[in-house]
Amino acid sequence: MISEITSEQLFRMAAYACTQLRAESENINQLNVFPVPDGDTGSNMSMTMEGVDERAAAAEDVASCAAAMGAGMLRCARGNSGVILSVFFRGFAKGLTGVRVANAMDLSRAMHTAVEAAYGAVMNPTEGTILTVMRAASEGAAAYVQSTDGPADIEELFAVMVRDAHAALEHTPELLPMLKKAGVVDAGGYGFEIILRAMQASLLGQEKDFSIDEFRRVASKPTMLSAAAASDAEIIYPYCTECIIEKSEDYRGEGTVQMLRAFVLAAGDSAVFVDDAEIVKIHVHTSDPGSVLTEAVKYGSLLTVKVENMRLQHSELSEGASPKKEIIPGKYSFVSVANGDGICAVLRDLGVDEIVIGGQTMNPSTDQMLSAIENTDGEYVFILPNNSNIILVAQQAAEMMESKGRKVCVLPSKSVPQGISALYVFNPDVSFEENSEAMRSAMGGVCTLSMTQAVRDADIDGLHIAKGQVLGMVNNKVEKVSDTLISCLESLMEHLVHANCVTVFCGEDLDDDEASEVTALLRGTLQEDTDLTVMEGGQPVYSLIISGE
Repeated sequence: MISEITSEQLFRMAAYACTQLRAESENINQLNVFPVPDGDTGSNMSMTMEGVDERAAAAEDVASCAAAMGAGMLRCARGNSGVILSVFFRGFAKGLTGVRVANAMDLSRAMHTAVEAAYGAVMNPTEGTILTVMRAASEGAAAYVQSTDGPADIEELFAVMVRDAHAALEHTPELLPMLKKAGVVDAGGYGFEIILRAMQASLLGQEKDFSIDEFRRVASKPTMLSAAAASDAEIIYPYCTECIIEKSEDYRGEGTVQMLRAFVLAAGDSAVFVDDAEIVKIHVHTSDPGSVLTEAVKYGSLLTVKVENMRLQHSELSEGASPKKEIIPGKYSFVSVANGDGICAVLRDLGVDEIVIGGQTMNPSTDQMLSAIENTDGEYVFILPNNSNIILVAQQAAEMMESKGRKVCVLPSKSVPQGISALYVFNPDVSFEENSEAMRSAMGGVCTLSMTQAVRDADIDGLHIAKGQVLGMVNNKVEKVSDTLISCLESLMEHLVHANCVTVFCGEDLDDDEASEVTALLRGTLQEDTDLTVMEGGQPVYSLIISGE
């Protein structure tokens, strides 16, 4: 019988869950129902749980350990599934407030608080998702401790939670017809069951190929004021370049990217290269960050990118200046999520102060959003997520900043065209509240068409989709499927024929001939007085993003 767990045990359980979630991330991704490229549930949950680091390991009691885990995961949270998971663990920590070592009753209470927090984080909770699986585990825990005479067994508590979570997961297709039609269970729920099973295995000493010392070494993040302020020596390699790569299929497994490692080590100094089965983490000081990133994308998809000019930081710090901007009362600032040189240029021209590189397949973390907000100087800050899977992350960042006295508003834009439309109606001469209302209203008048390739076979709403076919989406919903881009666009033209203004962003994979075909089709179909603009957006994933207003 296991009557209580210590902070050291709790950290080890969470650390093992982190490694198992990372190992299973691609299997979780494959459960995604929609065949469109997205943020991928498994990747987002795995990167969120990377927040379990040395701060939690150093905690002296269960309450402090859980609080450090929750705080770290919140800052690493990516995508809706990641935010829900991080909020769950923050709620779990709240339920353990004041607890030095936790018994079964403490853990059951913490599970209840965690589930309440997770449901509260979602505006319209949907059953048949990760929330359902979390709730089933919590209810099972509560029923067990209430039925037990005397001290409850934590080993039995986890057995019950795993059992009930699995049963709820198996039932998710009955709650969501889309899952049933696809013949899969909910991806987020499956990820949560993996976490519970891994924590149970750690509790019972059944971990496989796991070293807590190695985990702590990788997870440990030394803190310093600034890389630029660490020394007065001349900075030869001025750009601190960091990125996380999700490996493509050809490079899955450990030790598969030695050529990339050699390139990074030769690109500058202070290089750190972590090669995992699923991802690669790179940190290097270099004079050419572009070459590092160009080389990196040969091995997979960039999940996060961060480049800092250390010479500029060193200059500011050596002069005694704060690297954070002075907040200007009454001034407005904008933070937007986007990808593609052309799209980013348009957003900057419209007044966006900070652009977080991201979108589909590259969901930014809460920490990245916080950094972007902190780099603005406005008293009032608007955030444009431009993707439905990033809205929750933006809202978490906004709440954290408001606790510091900044007024932050998340405009729930689900596409770049919606974000651009909101920027067009911004008026610096009216109040924060008036601008919020006007920009939200403007987003509602935009029709967004987007075209991409299916990444898996699927059947959705009567459409049979084969991997590699072109998907035509209207406001992020798949409406047409075709073998060619042009035929797909032709089938969607009914949504644009009455638009007064049409803007086309051509993706990075669209060549000049295809762009000319797209332009000819639009000019030949739209009304003569329609204002048509075709430009290079440079965005990945989507061959075309089209705005109709």
